[in-house]
Amino acid sequence: MNSDMNLTGATLDTLLAAAARGSEAVHYIGSDGTETRVPYAELRTRALGVLGFLQRKGVARGDSLVLMVDDLAPFVDAFWACVLGGIVVVPLASPATDEQRLKALRVVGKLDAPWLLLERKALARLGGYARDNGDAALAERFAARALCLDEITSLARAGAPATLAPDDLAFIQFSSGSTGEPKGVQLSHRNLATNIAAILAGIGGAGRDDSSLSWMPLTHDMGLIGFHLTPIAAGASHWLMPPALFVRRPLTWLRKIAEHRVSVSCSPNFGYRHVIANVDDADLAALDLASLRVLFNGAEPIAAGVCRTFVERLAPAKLAADVMLPVYGLAEASLAVTFPPLRRRLATTALARDALGPGNVVRAPREGEAGVEHVKVGTPVAGCSLRIADARGDACADGIVGRVLICGDNVTRGYYGDPALTARTIVDGWLDTGDLGVIVDGELVITGRAKEVVYIAGRNHYPPDLEAILERDAGIEPGRAAIVGVRASDCVSDELVAFVVHKGNDMQAFVTTAAAVQRTLAEQAGVALRAVVPLRTLPKTTSGKLQRVALADEFARGVHDATLAELATLGARPDGASPAAQLEDELLAICRAQIPGRPLAIDDNLFEIGTSSLTLARIYERVDAAYPGMLEVTDFFDYPTVKSMAAFLRQRMTARDAATAP
Repeated sequence: MNSDMNLTGATLDTLLAAAARGSEAVHYIGSDGTETRVPYAELRTRALGVLGFLQRKGVARGDSLVLMVDDLAPFVDAFWACVLGGIVVVPLASPATDEQRLKALRVVGKLDAPWLLLERKALARLGGYARDNGDAALAERFAARALCLDEITSLARAGAPATLAPDDLAFIQFSSGSTGEPKGVQLSHRNLATNIAAILAGIGGAGRDDSSLSWMPLTHDMGLIGFHLTPIAAGASHWLMPPALFVRRPLTWLRKIAEHRVSVSCSPNFGYRHVIANVDDADLAALDLASLRVLFNGAEPIAAGVCRTFVERLAPAKLAADVMLPVYGLAEASLAVTFPPLRRRLATTALARDALGPGNVVRAPREGEAGVEHVKVGTPVAGCSLRIADARGDACADGIVGRVLICGDNVTRGYYGDPALTARTIVDGWLDTGDLGVIVDGELVITGRAKEVVYIAGRNHYPPDLEAILERDAGIEPGRAAIVGVRASDCVSDELVAFVVHKGNDMQAFVTTAAAVQRTLAEQAGVALRAVVPLRTLPKTTSGKLQRVALADEFARGVHDATLAELATLGARPDGASPAAQLEDELLAICRAQIPGRPLAIDDNLFEIGTSSLTLARIYERVDAAYPGMLEVTDFFDYPTVKSMAAFLRQRMTARDAATAP
């Protein structure tokens, strides 16, 4: 399919019908690496079979259905069943953790009489969670409107497909896990077709020899739209890989690309770091990745250093140095907003740290001044317009930081069930992305967030919500704590710092307060704080608004370094604490920060409590940062408790010390 394809007026069902007339297929990679090939014609037949089941249960056109299925093939079959029947599908991760269950509760509460499709055991966990949290009525609502995959015993009786129109709602993409209320982005067939055509144009089309592979979850817009719907629209074969398999064996991703001569793949920044840390040079040298012509980098902030290191490390595997495509997008745009030119090596710009706020004129760092390297993410894709605007919505000149606004047929009509949020976000047809950006050399550069949102490891966190948790569960008085996002050392992600009002000079007492703040946010919100800082008073404007930017600036300039060093000394462990106990406590703190809503003990099995593979990868990243090179991600499967992990890590450290002793 060429790059000037016209999908005007297309609906997703027509895209699948067109693909079904060819010989290409979707391939599912199992957890053991084996594959199942399903031609698009068979996929359509299977989807009609699932639609028949849904319709016989009473699901009708226009109904919403929350799809919470992690297995790839059943998810895809059910997704297309909804599309073909005009059922508005709402994809969510299967509720394996308390965080996912809480999100499911919030989403179901927003929808108007939704159906649920999930496995029976997941339904039991979800209902139990609702009852345990005092909402027995909601648990009964689940039971009354829930359909279980276990009930589908045959796909022989096909359902009746609906006749769809471009402006019909296709599905609702809810925002990723966060401490705020999830937002339901409504995407029509027109939105999706417009953006899919733009994606294909942006990569030069999809030819007969093109194929794609993705390990991204199908509940994520890049996984679902970019690497399932787009190859189907192009009539190209594609491979889908479970995220858990990538986390356990990232080399499998690369081997499958080489085996099938895949030309298009993707990963967020986290995935590239994961490969760099967990794939050996000898394994890379045995691969041939010359078939790759596009390797998307998106879905989270992009670190230039990670891009360079990945390309350099994979050069022996014949990965071309110009295939990585750093892009910008969001669910509200049906995925893609800007692409850089194809086959261009990484393009960046260094900007002074103190000129990245709204209204600032960006500049290069002066001699001896630290700067921030930002990746250029290109120009708007076809069908999408972009402008940088000030607080009033007026366009900013190039070189001035402002809010990133977008409009076009790919942009959502608004948020489900939230007209107030829609009215605030979309003004005169322009959607405020919530990001800050600037045009440099004709290309977009993202400089930060305009709203009070902190972005960490793929999740949005809302400081006021975190502060409310501290008031409720940590004994902090209202108005006496401020959560602030500060830039991490990689310059693209955020870290959290808590500022807490502390009267008097008893710093030992504040150590106890800081520990309570750390523990509460780790257990209730799944976040780890970089620091907890005592202040006499919180800075506010004359109107009483908290000055978070001023607090972040103080922290970045080292104003509180001496205080934090004193607290670290006061909080040091007593001399009698064993090294083993210290190690267990450190690992426990890391794990608790990544597993919200559950009081984790050192003997708890991480897998038995429902830890997802991506969460496990984030735990591994934190452990590897603290103890570089001591563990492999696969070691977590052999030592799944904090106690066993600490013992194994202790053995590795002892062996290393013995080997390096003079």
